[in-house]
Amino acid sequence: MSDNRQSLSDLAALTGQAPADAGAPAAAASASFGDVPSAAPLRERQVDALGRAYATGRRKDAVARVWLKPGSGKITVNGRDQEVYFARPTLRLVINQPFGVAGREGQYDVICTVTGGGLSGQAGAVKHGIAQALTRFEPILRTPVKQAGFLTRDARAVERKKYGKAKARRSFQFSKR
Repeated sequence: MSDNRQSLSDLAALTGQAPADAGAPAAAASASFGDVPSAAPLRERQVDALGRAYATGRRKDAVARVWLKPGSGKITVNGRDQEVYFARPTLRLVINQPFGVAGREGQYDVICTVTGGGLSGQAGAVKHGIAQALTRFEPILRTPVKQAGFLTRDARAVERKKYGKAKARRSFQFSKR
């Protein structure tokens, strides 16, 4: 099997044109094809009149409406501080994961209202909403947050109960006599 690797200079030799200057062949090639520079964000910044980014997060039966704005890192959930609303440290850890991945701990204030589900589902919904709002406020952060999996809604939910069963899959106790 032959090796068919070719460079831009080989291509120029085949077409009869002079090769691009040796100093920046990759820059000239990308500019000639009209590619978008890699540093430019692919999406626009979405901010309301008050300078906040809004997003909705969902997990299980919980729905969180999240507003994100620059600040000191205070997170308010349903009018209460996060330490009061989410008493378990693991739930607070879940909420702060998007900031850790993006490297923005303590730089944004979060105000959110969350309804439905239990505390674990609500914490997941707030995390999803914060990740969405963070990418709307700073579109350049979309790549690391998406690679961490925080922009994808976790679709796992409780399986429904089936007839003839005690729960979704649990059968009633078998009696021989």
